[in-house]
Amino acid sequence: MAEIGQMANELKRHAPFTFLGTLTGIIIMIVIVFGGFFSQVHPISRDIFYVLHPTHVLLSALVTTALFMRYGKKNAWFAVLIGYTGAIGIATISDSIIPYLGEALLDLPNRGIHIGFIEKPLLTNLAALLGVMIGHWKWITKFPHFGHVLISTWASLFHVITALGATVSWIQIIVVLIFLFLAVWVPCCTSDIVYPLLFTGKTAR
Repeated sequence: MAEIGQMANELKRHAPFTFLGTLTGIIIMIVIVFGGFFSQVHPISRDIFYVLHPTHVLLSALVTTALFMRYGKKNAWFAVLIGYTGAIGIATISDSIIPYLGEALLDLPNRGIHIGFIEKPLLTNLAALLGVMIGHWKWITKFPHFGHVLISTWASLFHVITALGATVSWIQIIVVLIFLFLAVWVPCCTSDIVYPLLFTGKTAR
């Protein structure tokens, strides 16, 4: 089993970067809402989500599989299982479930949970399997994790934008900031770092 202290340290180490990623999401939201682009973006926000979410799944599967292969026993079939479940399961929590909880808290008018592997099963599952294949072949983690955090932030953001009504308040923006941070920080670090290490018995370097 990976040490609890190592996991806590990884979460602490990634918190500042995750906050910066969250800020990019808030900047995008402010530009869209207060820049007069909301009426153009809102109708296509769900389509944007279903581009960003499978991309998030692909990067998550890549990093999870690569880290498991690096520190695990290099069991190919087990690597597929770890990479797939880590990406699909935790990306769903990050992009869909946590944003939905924020939407419910704000009582947004158009809220919906939007589970990718249910609503877009072919696209989402193919993205996960492609990520697993790349991660099995190429053990790269740092750049994909960087992209994973940003894409996850934006996917969660556009999930929320689909639920917004005609007007957006600063209170809503502040709550969205908090939920974006939570949606990225714990799930992304869990899927990329904690989850694969649970099955290797080693700690990341």
